[in-house]
Amino acid sequence: MRRVFWILIVAAIVVAIAWWLAGLPGRVLVTVAGFTVETATPIAVLASAIVLVVLLALLRLFIALVSLPRHWRNWRLRTRRAAGDEAITRTLLALAAADPAARRQAARARRLLGDTPQTLLLAAEAGRLSGSDAEAEGFYRRLAERDDAAFLGLRGLFRQAIAREDWDGAAELARRAEAAHPGAAWLREERTALAVRTGDWTQALALAGPEAPRIAFETAAAEAATDPAQAIKLAKQAWQDNPAFAPAALAYARRLRDAGRESRALDVIRASWKAQPHPDLAGFALAPVIDPIARVREAGKLVAANPDDAESHLLLARLSLDANLTGEARRHAEAAQRAGMNQKRLWLLIADLEAAEHGDTEAGRDALRHAATAAPDPVWRCEVCGAVQAQWLPLCPACHTPGRISWGEPARLALPAG
Repeated sequence: MRRVFWILIVAAIVVAIAWWLAGLPGRVLVTVAGFTVETATPIAVLASAIVLVVLLALLRLFIALVSLPRHWRNWRLRTRRAAGDEAITRTLLALAAADPAARRQAARARRLLGDTPQTLLLAAEAGRLSGSDAEAEGFYRRLAERDDAAFLGLRGLFRQAIAREDWDGAAELARRAEAAHPGAAWLREERTALAVRTGDWTQALALAGPEAPRIAFETAAAEAATDPAQAIKLAKQAWQDNPAFAPAALAYARRLRDAGRESRALDVIRASWKAQPHPDLAGFALAPVIDPIARVREAGKLVAANPDDAESHLLLARLSLDANLTGEARRHAEAAQRAGMNQKRLWLLIADLEAAEHGDTEAGRDALRHAATAAPDPVWRCEVCGAVQAQWLPLCPACHTPGRISWGEPARLALPAG
């Protein structure tokens, strides 16, 4: 209803204007190049309006003809852009599906859009997917030379260097990537992993986040440090962070011993034995002592802060047996059993004790039978892959996981049923 109302209003206005024009008095005389035209005023006004409309139409037609090449170019650019965007989408889909067609689609995107950061990166990834590392490297290098996409190229080259274990090249690329894009979280993680793989523990410690095994990094950095003062500082920090971690205590104590601070070194070992006894701690503390009786006395000082632990009794039992103190050896061996120890090394000690006291006896053979079925002795093993190591290492050689080698029983294999 409202639309009809407005139509009527417009029609009334048009009729009013036409009525007004029809009522204009007078005549119009126009002379052009010797030709004279005379007409009524309303006809002259209408003709002028028609001429004006025609001129405007001709002007628009002229402008359209003049701008036609530009519009043609823009249309072609839009068409190529749309086709290029479609090629990029197809390349991404092919890469996600590990489809070899990714190379063809990436090449088409480059033909349509040129060598942009997007097309170069897609071409590099497509080459890498197809197994053409040289082709991918070429595209990554072209990206690395651009100011607007250097980080993308350097990241790709870095991954290639890691894959072929070119650690020096990877370190150089990491430094360049850091300069191109400072503070990138991905790069920090990769640089940390690279430092771990190459054994640059000081660098790994500097880059490590709060979730990293910092005690393992500190201990390894202390072991590798060439500056004694820096080594003592790192080892002390690791030991203070976890006094129960034997490798940290040993790293700190060794540096103290090298510095001539024997008393302080032994204090560290005793404190760690109190927190968590470990055979390597005893090995360090007793290394300078040769006489068997003196070794028993020194071991007594070591375990004094934790005398009831099974590891303390086992240590004193073995040293007492080596010193021919068979009575003391038996007392401590039985105390270790009462403390809950049922490991192979304890039963072998009991067998040696029986042999030292009575020779080949049934009790000795029974101890050997117990040793065959007893719990396995603790070892250094990786908590991730279960690989057993002869000594503590900051990085598992088998699965390359840092900070996960711990002291404990080796993983037991499940026997098949039946």
